Formats: sequence, structure tokens, C-alpha cells
Amino acid sequence: MKIAPACIAGGLALMSAGCVLSGKNAKTAAATPAAVNPSAAPALASPPQPLSIPQTQVELPRPQAVDPAALSPETPPPVEATAPAPVQRPPSRPRPQPRVEPPPAQPAALPPAAEPAQPQIQEIVPPAEAHRLQEQAQARRRDVEQILDQLRRRRLTSTQRNVITNINAFLLSSLD
Repeated sequence: MKIAPACIAGGLALMSAGCVLSGKNAKTAAATPAAVNPSAAPALASPPQPLSIPQTQVELPRPQAVDPAALSPETPPPVEATAPAPVQRPPSRPRPQPRVEPPPAQPAALPPAAEPAQPQIQEIVPPAEAHRLQEQAQARRRDVEQILDQLRRRRLTSTQRNVITNINAFLLSSLD
């Protein structure tokens, strides 16, 4: 049973190899190409290679003309002769930071400038909503305490006891 598929595959391979090895050139069967206008498009030397083949030949673009004005160095603006040139220190030595002194105190005779009224900081949540949220938090605390009471009656592993200790710490911190 396994011989039949192998025979079929071998026969197909031989038939397809006959097409390739027949020696006929595909270029002779093609019609003569029309004359290409050489000024319209330059002919490519070779078709591009697939990306999986390492490309060792580099094709650089043709050199571009450089503007001579771009190569000439800019002349720096003239330095005034009245100002002494700053002394440059060696870069290995850190420069001392200038001292920053606080501004002198203003005399007490001047009244302080009136500050604009700042908005009063207040809660954004309306009181009714805040009351509802507090009741909801207290109800959840009671639910957690009921579950913890049920767990106290059971035998727990040390990991479970550590978790309960953490839960109790969270409950105590939520009361503040």
C-alpha cells in the first residue's frame, strides 16, 4: 500500500524533469521585443537579487555637486576690544558655583501687596454621595469580618494565617 504513493510521486518527478531538461530555450518562443527608447528608461544591468542572498556589491549614487559657499568657513562676528577676553581654565578643575544671596528684606513700613482671593479647597463629592460610599464601605467591612469569623473556626495553614493577618491589618487601617 505504501509503494503506490511512492511510485506516483516518482513518476510525477520524472515527467516534470523532462519539461525542464528538454533543452528548449524559452527566449526563442517569445516574440521579438519592441525597440526600447534608450532615453526613456535606462536598462538594468541585472535583476535585483532576493533579500535572502548576502549582497556584497554596493551600488552608490553618482556624486552630487557641492556648493562652494557651503565649504567656506563662516567668519565670526568681530569681538569688541573694550571687553577683556575671559580666561579659560583647564577642564579638569571644576568651576566654583556663584553664591546666591537672598534678596534684601523689604522695609516694614510698606504694607504687603494684596493677594488675589484663592478658591477654597473643598470636596468634589456631594455629601449625599459621600454618605452612601461610607455606608457601602462599612457594609463591606462587616462582610469581611463575618468571613474571618467563619475562618477562625477552621484549622488553617501558616500561609492562610498570614493572609488573615494581612486582611486584619487592612481592616484596621481602613478605619482611620
